[in-house]
Amino acid sequence: MKKQLVAILLTILVFSKINAQDRPNILWIVSEDNTTMLGSYGDKFATTPNLDKFASQSIRYKNAFSTAPVCAPSRNTLITGMYPPSLGTEHMRSSYPVPDFVKFFPRYLREAGYYTTNNAKKDYNTDDQSEDAWDESSNKATYKNRKPGQPFFAVFNLNVSHESSLHEPVASLQHDPEKVVLPPYHPATPELKHDWAQYYDKLEEMDRQFAKLLEELEDEGLAENTIVFYYADNGGVLARSKRFMYESGLHVPLIIHLPAKYAHLAKEKQGTTSDRLVTFLDFAPTVLSLTDIKVPGYMQGGAFLGKQQRPEPQYAYGFRGRMDERIDMSRSVRDKKYRYIRNYLPNKIYGQYLEYLWRAPSVKSWEDAYKAGKLNADQSKFWEPKPAEELFDVEADPHNIRNLAEDPKYKSDLLRLRKANDQWVRSLKDVGFIPEAILFEIAKKTPLYDYARSGQYHLEKIIATADMASSRNGAHSKELIKRLTDPDPVVRYWAATGLAILKDGSAKEQLKKSLNDSEPAVRIAAAEALYVTNTDKSGAMTALTETLKSDNPYVRLQSLNILDLTGKDVEPALGLARKIADQKPEMFDYDIRAARVLLEKLGK
Repeated sequence: MKKQLVAILLTILVFSKINAQDRPNILWIVSEDNTTMLGSYGDKFATTPNLDKFASQSIRYKNAFSTAPVCAPSRNTLITGMYPPSLGTEHMRSSYPVPDFVKFFPRYLREAGYYTTNNAKKDYNTDDQSEDAWDESSNKATYKNRKPGQPFFAVFNLNVSHESSLHEPVASLQHDPEKVVLPPYHPATPELKHDWAQYYDKLEEMDRQFAKLLEELEDEGLAENTIVFYYADNGGVLARSKRFMYESGLHVPLIIHLPAKYAHLAKEKQGTTSDRLVTFLDFAPTVLSLTDIKVPGYMQGGAFLGKQQRPEPQYAYGFRGRMDERIDMSRSVRDKKYRYIRNYLPNKIYGQYLEYLWRAPSVKSWEDAYKAGKLNADQSKFWEPKPAEELFDVEADPHNIRNLAEDPKYKSDLLRLRKANDQWVRSLKDVGFIPEAILFEIAKKTPLYDYARSGQYHLEKIIATADMASSRNGAHSKELIKRLTDPDPVVRYWAATGLAILKDGSAKEQLKKSLNDSEPAVRIAAAEALYVTNTDKSGAMTALTETLKSDNPYVRLQSLNILDLTGKDVEPALGLARKIADQKPEMFDYDIRAARVLLEKLGK
């Protein structure tokens, strides 16, 4: 009997070992800040022979999208399999906690016997769980350190194409600036032509680095056992791409190769193109599906490869929150023909000054051309306030120039996509509608995901108020004035913000009362409305100055964003702005950055 039991156990162990070894390795090669600027995606100016060859032997996805047009929130989506607006992790480089049940997905692979490595970028936009997720996470991390026969999941990030590669112009270029085909929204300044050419050079180098990683896999004898993903972490990189809700910011290349022994895990054949809608939300479930690990029920995406494949979604959703030191909020819906964008703060121009973005010479050259009156209408829009809604036919208009939202011919599509956006933000219990000054305080006590489901988040009324506030429809003025006294401070914030967007001076007395609101975010929004309507600039400046004394960095940041609009009237606040600017910053103290920008702008 004992001999039989031992034999059975040995059989189980041997079978388990074979099964583990038979599982595919997964290799992710991730480039930074590039949209579909590859030869295989039809870009004739790009020099990407290695990726083009790889695409010819793999599945190329023509409708793949990052969930945010910037790295940290997108990487939060990748690592959790959840939408950041549902977790409260949408704002750039924030660190709000997620609920305990949300795990960084490589942990599931590790628990199943995989060796997991990350080389080297993390940027997960929440409390780090790397110790549980990765066997190695550093610029030396490699799958080569695994045990014999152990399957691996490895990530390599290629940062040569990162936005910072344009901060210093190089003298010698491989791509000719005079032959660059500029998008119609960019004027042909020397700096823009140079930056575009320099960026194509960086993509060429990225292509070479990609080839080296494939060659290394081949040399290790692992190519036939490894499923390889290539994708970019968001679009990019020149102004109006990265950080912005257009195709140039959200559309990413995605090419996946499945060796012959794993080809059955895909519906598509190698060497073909898929038009399936795919977003970063689907990546974690897909890796778990490929490795035969059960996809956790809390993940909001669906596997598009492997044994747990889900039906294709109807829409791909995207979002934008605060970008570095500038506050903004947009949501987007994409199907295979149209992109819809809902701008909840349309009074803020697209081209808000961002210290990091302006390090590229091309951005200032574009701004200077606008100030000099040298631009056409398409090139000027970046420097002007946004419409509440945008709708683009991405097939006919890949650069998203012609907004069809007001065109009666497209009304049915506008209504359909508007409804899809409304349903999406409600289904998520999207906490992005809470101003970050309030989010910051809530997150000290409870994960924002949990707060949204606690009964304290009055989502329907908040979204309804935000819709009215951002609609630019004066018919909502009376209701917005009424909601200035709502019990919920988030409703009051959106009511005051709506009056600022409308520049409604009839609400002077009610807004003056709001300068004494118990919630600083409401006081700042009321001050903005009073300032832009020129009904009580003095009271507005007093309130904005006082809020700079707050212990909450996002109260200070919100105030500095408004003070940036006030020109010479900012004088009473300069002393406090200097105190903030003189602080020794941590890496991402955006209130300090905003204060320094304000002072530099005024020559102070």
